[in-house]
Amino acid sequence: MEDYPLAGPPAPLLIRNLLDRVLTWAPQQTIVYRDLRELTYTEFYQRLQRLANTLRALGIKPGDRVGVMDYDSHRYLEFFFAVPMIGAVLHTINFRLAPEQISYTINHAGDQILFLHTDFIPVTTLLRAELASVKACVLLQDVAPPPESPLVFVGEYEALLAAASPRFEFPEFDENTVATLFYTTGTTGHPKGVFFTHRQLVLHSLSAGWTFAAHSDAHSLRAGDVYMPLTPMFHVHAWGVPYVATALGLKQIYPGRYEPHLILSLIARHRVTFSHCVPAILQMLLHHPASPGTDLKGWKVLIGGAALPKGLAREAAARGIHILGGYGMSETCPIVAVSFPKPDANLGDAEAVFDVSTRTGFPTLLVQAAVFDPECRPLPPGPENVGELVLRAPWLTTGYFRQPTESAQLWRGGWLHTGDVAYVDHEGYIRITDRLKDVIKIGGEWISSLELENALSQHPGIREVAVIGLPDARWEERPHAEVVLHEAARGTVTPRQLVTFLREFIDRGAIHQRAILTVVRIVDAIPRTSVGKPDKKRLREALHSANRPADRDVE
Repeated sequence: MEDYPLAGPPAPLLIRNLLDRVLTWAPQQTIVYRDLRELTYTEFYQRLQRLANTLRALGIKPGDRVGVMDYDSHRYLEFFFAVPMIGAVLHTINFRLAPEQISYTINHAGDQILFLHTDFIPVTTLLRAELASVKACVLLQDVAPPPESPLVFVGEYEALLAAASPRFEFPEFDENTVATLFYTTGTTGHPKGVFFTHRQLVLHSLSAGWTFAAHSDAHSLRAGDVYMPLTPMFHVHAWGVPYVATALGLKQIYPGRYEPHLILSLIARHRVTFSHCVPAILQMLLHHPASPGTDLKGWKVLIGGAALPKGLAREAAARGIHILGGYGMSETCPIVAVSFPKPDANLGDAEAVFDVSTRTGFPTLLVQAAVFDPECRPLPPGPENVGELVLRAPWLTTGYFRQPTESAQLWRGGWLHTGDVAYVDHEGYIRITDRLKDVIKIGGEWISSLELENALSQHPGIREVAVIGLPDARWEERPHAEVVLHEAARGTVTPRQLVTFLREFIDRGAIHQRAILTVVRIVDAIPRTSVGKPDKKRLREALHSANRPADRDVE
């Protein structure tokens, strides 16, 4: 080693380094919140320093957890940076959880301070006696005064920042210091705490930014783009893209509470060009009454969090939207695959590009993906080799907060086990076919619920669809489809017609022939999880407890 002396320590990878370039590259670029507030990047950095001083004045030390309950806002972006940059841990609280789960996550995290939007004062008031670790609350408000409440606030956010010094020397520390913490819900038990370090978040940002910017096609993310997240910032850092957008110095638009009319208005007014969301949000915007009058041509939308139905993708493409599929999960920070076309793809063939861009995704830089059989042996590429997708990458969570047993199970064999059933095709793209818990077992064979959803979604009368497996005395399980129709199709489209429509896919070999056993029920709405995915757990529970046959086609 004497031949290679270390004259100085290597610079740590810290979140603060994502700001080094942008403050001189685009200091006057703007960050907009609901058209209520507009900041330049210079002002943004000054506010980070004021927030750091505020946190220190409130007694926050390195390693302390700071809880935030807010909508997507400039404030949240400030928390994304300032809290970890002083060595503390940002806990992004999922306000869509049930009150008892919110209480559990705050107590399990040991949050010292809560920053609360006025809308979340009632639920926090309800829980205040249970929140043992919380020492202080800070009010976040827009324009309306807060409701009366027995909660005691140490101050209002803007007033505290205005009173704080605009100068703060952000410290340097170990890049493996934990930066963020949030909780992901599973099918059983309490929510699990997922955490990431500075090093992991920086590496994820570099990989994601490189992936989005390296391509010259219509889906890329470039310096001239206008970015608006449509994924909650409490959920996996809004997929980590705010870190990328800030490092690139993009104009950013934050919509606050999701109101379809306002979101469409912001897209039009600020010429938003890049967003990301789950399919349900895209569907909500496309079907809103204000949507036909909004020009969405050229809008680039990364879709993830749930399977993208081909029917919805085609509907978006008809509006001139460039859809791009992506894959990740809470434990992966989350982006590990994006469905960009390869360099040798025929970009002039719209159907071929559409086929690629709606796939699960190609692994991003530094991601290793494999498919294991039940004995944890790797499977070769090909649709006939379906197993569990497992991953390795420098930014995957190393475990669950204070849950060593679950952490060991997640990382058994040295790979992160996703719980997703998949195969890798011969071009190297990951193809998710289902979640392990959602695969339907019919007569000893596995049928993908996602393939059935994808086929049904292409019926012109269907707005939403979710498929689960229900117990069946003869077949072990039987596919059950909950279908929401477009307004114009109600009263005209029947379950029998939809099963007949499925038969067309069976006849051309697109889905398994036993899909004809599918039971179809037309409903008004499909339950969703706190992050907008179809809630198949609730569907199963409701249908099991109802213990009644659904409307079905004649077999």
